[in-house]
Amino acid sequence: MLARLTAFLTPYKLLMPLCFGVFIAADDQTVVVTLLPDMMADLRVGVSELDRASWSITGYLIGYTAAMPLMGRFSDRLGYRNAFIIAMAVFSLGSVLVAISPIIPELLYGGEPEFGWLVGTRVFQAIGGGAAIPVAIASVNELVDSKHRAIAFGLIGASAEAGGVIGPLWGGGITTWISWEWAFWLNLPLTLLAVIWITRNPPARKNPVKIDLFGSAVFAALLALLTIGLVRIGEPDSIMSVALVLAFAFIAVLIFTIRRSESPLFPRELFGRMSFNLANVTHFLIGAVLIIGMVTVPLMAASVFGKSPLEGGLQLLRMTIAIGVGALIGGIVTQRIGARTPAIVGLLIAIAGFALLSRWTVDMAEPMITIHLAITGLGLGILVSPIAETGMTDAAVDHLGAASSLLTVSRMVGMTAGLAAMTALGTVQFQELVADVPAFSTDPAIQQEIVDSATRAGMDVFTRFYEYAVVISTIALVPAWLMTRRKP
Repeated sequence: MLARLTAFLTPYKLLMPLCFGVFIAADDQTVVVTLLPDMMADLRVGVSELDRASWSITGYLIGYTAAMPLMGRFSDRLGYRNAFIIAMAVFSLGSVLVAISPIIPELLYGGEPEFGWLVGTRVFQAIGGGAAIPVAIASVNELVDSKHRAIAFGLIGASAEAGGVIGPLWGGGITTWISWEWAFWLNLPLTLLAVIWITRNPPARKNPVKIDLFGSAVFAALLALLTIGLVRIGEPDSIMSVALVLAFAFIAVLIFTIRRSESPLFPRELFGRMSFNLANVTHFLIGAVLIIGMVTVPLMAASVFGKSPLEGGLQLLRMTIAIGVGALIGGIVTQRIGARTPAIVGLLIAIAGFALLSRWTVDMAEPMITIHLAITGLGLGILVSPIAETGMTDAAVDHLGAASSLLTVSRMVGMTAGLAAMTALGTVQFQELVADVPAFSTDPAIQQEIVDSATRAGMDVFTRFYEYAVVISTIALVPAWLMTRRKP
């Protein structure tokens, strides 16, 4: 068995340090889910300020996504190996800053702990983490022959999902036995190992491309403004309006920059390929449904089923393990028969999984919980390789980093937009459902009814999100079908 596994992995051995880096960065996307209560206590954020606390996750997503196109171009210019080492260095420094964020105000100006410093350091940390995936994807054409490319994309996707799996469990264990800061201190030996490992790879190919720093800044500002606007979409106000108007203005500036710049952040040649554009549309929609599953499953476990954060992470594990398995299956199938069949089958399986989740009740129990989550994760995982294979095929050598980063950005923007809209709409929907329910009663029977009403309202909100996921996944069938059309 071990010999077979070794033989299977041999064509991809040079890719392993990059997969390890992807795993580390993805872990820090989700580790904060179980660290958040302790972080809020240390930084004096109240339980009623969850919308503010959620920026520790949203900020990481923004920094993670904003860094991708810039680091993709650095990968083209410097070579994947140098770009990866720079990314790990930034990620390590960011991890240190996150760990000491409670005492930064005291060190700088003798102030009290401030939550804003945590968000800012998380954004900086994410700049390094966000580079790992596009650099890894861009390296595939250089490290793996075309015969093994689809499985290589599947391995990268599986590494990212594995990091997302371990994150909540890692955070839960650390907060149980030591303190939350150690989740970030322990990144240092891991990133050092990744850097030492990658230096054993041969020198990477470099291309004399220019770096569009202005376009990168515009893209980062656009992403932040869009997120701020979407977060407030449930309760519209002037801040939402201003943020969205400015976001559309930055979109216009970015388009102008792409059209007029000699070396734009997103090369114009990429947008001339319809299959690439459709792959990005598909990935955006998949990102929106993925975040629905990643966020609602542990939240439902804690609020509806009354489980601990660690138990919620274990419940999410059923879906994320299936995503990793699906990514490998999708890579093997794509390599053998092409991208169309796994893309459509993966979406149909995901639609079936979310439809099953939308029928959950407060009495849902095993083994159906595991079966439904595994079906959903399997479908989402199968999609990884066909989307990457379609988007990266025929990309010019000096645009591989840019193409891979834009593909990943489309999914991350979908996740960021989905998280923002879900946070806003979920809050409003829950308040509407419990509007007529009293806050508290001294009568035990009435108090129990209040608790039951709140639980049912929470379940209604969560299952409604799964219905949204069914609709979005069904819409994604159209670009997925079109992107995989065979060329005449």
